[in-house]
Amino acid sequence: MTIENAVRSLAGSMVLIGVILSLTESPWWLLLTAFVGLNLLQSAFTGFCPAEKIFKRCGLKTQL
Repeated sequence: MTIENAVRSLAGSMVLIGVILSLTESPWWLLLTAFVGLNLLQSAFTGFCPAEKIFKRCGLKTQL
């Protein structure tokens, strides 16, 4: 798995988890979904993604 795929998988999972928890537990879990969305948006403009740095330290390779 590449870093790019891992970041997409993590973001998608966190959004789904946030939505499911907001439906079953509390609407406040939508803040998790909003945080993930804002992080994706800022990384598109700045190129900085904390998850990418973590996955790189874990040994995942970038896409060629």
